Amino acid sequence: MPNVHFLDVTNRDGVQTARTGLSKFGKTMVNFYLARLGVAQSEIGFPFLFHEAPYVRAQVALAEAGVFGELRLSGWCRGVPQDVERAAPLGLKHYNLSISTSDYMIQNKFRGRLGREEIIREMTAAVRVAKGAGALTVGVNAEDGSRTDDGFLLEFALAAKEAGADRVRYCDTIGGDTPGRIRERFARLASGAAMPVETHCHDDLGMAVANSVSGALGDLDAGQDAWINTCVNGVGERSGNADLLSTVLAFRHGFGLDAKIGDPLDLSWARRFALWASYALGQPLPYNQVGVGRNAFAHESGIHADGALKDHGNYELYDEATLGPFPDDRHARAGRVVLTGEYGGKAGFRHVMDGLGAEVADEDLSFRVVQLCNAMTGRPLTDDELRLIAAHPRELSLLFPGY
Repeated sequence: MPNVHFLDVTNRDGVQTARTGLSKFGKTMVNFYLARLGVAQSEIGFPFLFHEAPYVRAQVALAEAGVFGELRLSGWCRGVPQDVERAAPLGLKHYNLSISTSDYMIQNKFRGRLGREEIIREMTAAVRVAKGAGALTVGVNAEDGSRTDDGFLLEFALAAKEAGADRVRYCDTIGGDTPGRIRERFARLASGAAMPVETHCHDDLGMAVANSVSGALGDLDAGQDAWINTCVNGVGERSGNADLLSTVLAFRHGFGLDAKIGDPLDLSWARRFALWASYALGQPLPYNQVGVGRNAFAHESGIHADGALKDHGNYELYDEATLGPFPDDRHARAGRVVLTGEYGGKAGFRHVMDGLGAEVADEDLSFRVVQLCNAMTGRPLTDDELRLIAAHPRELSLLFPGY
């Protein structure tokens, strides 16, 4: 039976969100939390960009040290050979290569520079470079796939497969798809190409999660594994991407969904991740955010309160305990508290690490990495961040060339 897998793109599409952003250490923490949640793959960023290179090296080192468990780390490149050639020396083993495929973008974005033949030629050349450099998996992204006709989508996918690609990503780039339509299109494409099709859905009509679930079901209809792109808290360009937790919960608790999740998910980290991301991104969680908002399990009206007091299952679809505890981090406590950071000293550093029960691998290096990470983020470090620094200062120091 084919499985559903989750490929989170917070560190690529999520960080492109206007009026927000994450430091390289923040992106590292996203990978840390995705690994704890048991997600299959993280699209960690843009390895062909010069300022991503130290970050990518640090992620590879952390992965080799076992910090990320079985989480796959993948890089996003444009679907041209030059990007992959620049990225290859960094050692990533998974890639997604992206190029526009719709007639609309051929006309209005490429403006005659590339046609369908050139798009396929560039994309297949990039796939061959990635595979030749030792990539274990390569996905190709049909940007604006939802406005690309079925015939060219299949031609694009088959050419990618012949070049060595493992999956094709169908991007609903402007968020205009609908659940019934996307399921049918995924089933046709996955069946015709005999390969998995990834969902990549934007929320411009508020249907990113519904479209992601429906597209995945189209994969399963065709007998192929489904790969769903998500972002923590639904962040992403414009109105955002499919929310990670909402999509997982839909497959776990949605009525009539008979699908097997192939990732070893542990949602007891869901609240810690969501609240950390809100803090790090500077984006307050809506009160009604699925699973993790302040009102997600709150009841006031008489009928609802009475029913919930008798049995929470009367008005709650799933048990909030499965989402884990809300964080109670040192940096957020009121009253007298000692923190450690950019301008802190050794006494405060030791006090904080002792209070966390953290075993510090290298005190001098850990102390310096705490200062550097605090300077990078511009905000007090969280308990999870401090624990990671204490345990893996050497790998994290790669974020800061020269230190």
